[in-house]
Amino acid sequence: MTSATKTAGVGAPARPGTAAGGGALAGTGTLVRFALRRDRVRLPVWILALLLGTLSTANSYAELYGTPEDRANAVETMGSPAGLAMSGPRHYLDDYTSGAMLGHQMLGFTAVLVGLMSVLVITRHTRAEEETGRAELLRSTVVGRHAHLAAALSVAALANLVLGLLLALGLGGLGVDGVDAGGSLLYGAAHAAVGLVFAGVAAVTAQLTAHARGATGTALAVIGAAYVLRAAGDSGENGALSWLSPIGWAQRTYVYVDDDWWPLLLCLALAAGCAATGFALSTRRDVGAGIRPQKPGRPVASPALGTPLGLALRLHRGMLAGFGAGLFLMGAMYGSILGQAEDMLKDIDQLQEALERIGGTGIAEAFASMVMVVVAVVAAVYVVMAALRARAEETAGRAEPLLATGLSRGRWAGSHLAVAMGGGTLALLVAGLGFGIAGAASTGDGVLVPRLVGAALAYAPALWVTVGVAAVLFGWFPRASAAAWIVPVYAFVVGYLGQILRFPGWMNNLSPFGHVPRLPAADLDWTPLLVLTLVAAGLVWLGLAGLSRRDLETK
Repeated sequence: MTSATKTAGVGAPARPGTAAGGGALAGTGTLVRFALRRDRVRLPVWILALLLGTLSTANSYAELYGTPEDRANAVETMGSPAGLAMSGPRHYLDDYTSGAMLGHQMLGFTAVLVGLMSVLVITRHTRAEEETGRAELLRSTVVGRHAHLAAALSVAALANLVLGLLLALGLGGLGVDGVDAGGSLLYGAAHAAVGLVFAGVAAVTAQLTAHARGATGTALAVIGAAYVLRAAGDSGENGALSWLSPIGWAQRTYVYVDDDWWPLLLCLALAAGCAATGFALSTRRDVGAGIRPQKPGRPVASPALGTPLGLALRLHRGMLAGFGAGLFLMGAMYGSILGQAEDMLKDIDQLQEALERIGGTGIAEAFASMVMVVVAVVAAVYVVMAALRARAEETAGRAEPLLATGLSRGRWAGSHLAVAMGGGTLALLVAGLGFGIAGAASTGDGVLVPRLVGAALAYAPALWVTVGVAAVLFGWFPRASAAAWIVPVYAFVVGYLGQILRFPGWMNNLSPFGHVPRLPAADLDWTPLLVLTLVAAGLVWLGLAGLSRRDLETK
């Protein structure tokens, strides 16, 4: 019996009223406590990161736009269709205080992150439990059919409510002009409401497919569609498309401007409807199966699937395709405003100083160099997920049967690392291509296409170092593998925000991304790229060496 099942109460004598016929929700409370115990680190990190990021942004708005003239200039630049697509509805611009800026520019962005947190919580405690077989084991005792989903929704709801309350208290206590207590309460409630919506969405997607990654990917696609609908609606004339998105509903509370609470009722209604649909669909399938039947495989596997690299490509192809499409759209979105970058940023002194430190012949080039850091960080998120897939295969027990054959550990883990490195490079390529095509259309300069593609690919060695860090953790300290996420998070905080907030230069040097030439503004220097490549090769070798010297961990 594993420690997980002992914690959940498996094997304990049944209490009165909790027998096998105790109801579909029997054992929900125990599973809620178990889920909170498992997420005792994950959820606080999520909540604190979102809280601190929001508070620091609110303070920065007060500093960047301290005078009415600065705010008037911001209204002029953010009022373009491209600016509205990246921020929110035009009505916020009517009274553009620091609070209105927070609701306009941050609410839609952080709503995506809150939705991601909710999706991961739901799939981790529902579909992933079924995929590993733990759910079936628990249901053989006094746990009801709906207990897992009810517990997951309860934990997600609790996390969102805590986040909303902390946002309300934190923003209300900042003392920033335009950020009052009533608006702060609505700001926090809007985040909680959006989080509940996407928790409900994940409750539905978890019933559709038999795999956690498929359920997560489908839910993330819904989040992406909601953001695109919001962006398309806000950049249009009447904003009708925004009313099809829960993110659009949250922004139409016009927090710190009108403080309308009623759009959140739409979020709550949709969340309740999705949750009810999830419960209903769960009764129409078997444990471990999905509503959508799996397609039968080929009678004979292709020769490539019989190789470690071919199998790794097959396992990673869905995630790679999703990140590739997302990065292409992200690059195209930033490229579409490249021609307006100088007008948008010319009156923001702090950003001007940051762009001057980057260098280049113009603001557009410096802006493109700053955006490349964000693109590279998103690609780094993919490579960490891909590099740690070997760890997931190990803990799920799927690696042991493979390694019982003639397949060596080095070839098995190396195939996942190779896909991570190659896939990350491909993701940079398509991001640079989208950035370049849209940027060339925006500025009328066709030379931007190869220049921005090259600028994106310059970050490939930094991605390879990120893979190497994950490999070392996986090989030598497998239980600390999640620490690989520090690399992209640190790179974003220091490489992007640090340029604006004037972090000392030595902090940037601690990140592999800080050694990449800031193309297209800077000149190409091959020396740091070659050094990063050698460091990446050494880290990968060290990680594989560690894997060959330890025992496999299976559950």
